[in-house]
Amino acid sequence: MTESGSNSCVQLENVTRSFKTEFETREILRGVTLQLSSGQSLAITGPSGSGKTTLLNIIGTLEAPSSGTVNLFGTQPFALSEAELAKFRNQTIGFVFQAHHLLPQCSVFENVLLPTMVKSNADTDALTKRALRLLERVGLSSRMNDRPARLSGGERQRAAVVRALINSPRLILADEPTGSLDQSSAHTIGTLLTELISEENVALIVVTHTPEIAQRMNRRMRLQDGILQPVS
Repeated sequence: MTESGSNSCVQLENVTRSFKTEFETREILRGVTLQLSSGQSLAITGPSGSGKTTLLNIIGTLEAPSSGTVNLFGTQPFALSEAELAKFRNQTIGFVFQAHHLLPQCSVFENVLLPTMVKSNADTDALTKRALRLLERVGLSSRMNDRPARLSGGERQRAAVVRALINSPRLILADEPTGSLDQSSAHTIGTLLTELISEENVALIVVTHTPEIAQRMNRRMRLQDGILQPVS
C-alpha cells in the first residue's frame, strides 16, 4: 500500500481522528497509513460521511490528528508554532474546494494573487507573470478583470485552480473539485488538474465521488468506516 523513496512528500502513519460527543466518542479515522511521492496523483473515494474531508484537512494541516504522525516533505507540521505552520501551509500546499471561495469583491486576477500577499519579500513581477501565464493556460485571460459573479461555475473553478498553484506549492489538495459542476465543466476541470499537476511536477490528492476524475489519478484508494484501503 505504501511506496518508499527519497521523493516521498506525504507520509501518514497510524493516523486517527475521533470526536467526543455528550454520549460517545466517534472514531472518524482509524489507523490511516499513507505514503505519496512527488509527482504522483491520488484519488480518495468513499461514501459520504466516511471521513474523506477530515483526512484531507489533516494532510492540509488544517486539523490535527488525535494520534499518529504526519510528515510532509520531511517536516512534522503539527510540531511547528502556529505562525510557522501558517507559513509552511502557504508555501507548500495549494487548496481547491468544491465551493470556489473566490472573494466576490475582487477580480479574478486579484483573487489569484491573494495567497501571495502574506509572502515576505515576494517577487511581485515574477508572481504577476506567473498569474498571467496560468490564467492564459486555463483560458481565463479575457476574464481576468471580471468579478466572480460574471463567471460560469466552471470558470470560477478554473480560477480557483490557478489560485491554488500561484505560490508554486509542492502539494495540491482538491476536495470534490467538480462536485458542483455540470458534466462538461467537470471534464474540463479534471483534464486541467491532471495536465497542470504534470506540468508543475506537483503531488495531487483528490477527494471525489466522480469515477472519471478518480480514473485519471495514478493511484486510487477508498476510505470506509475510517479505514483507508487501496483500490485496484
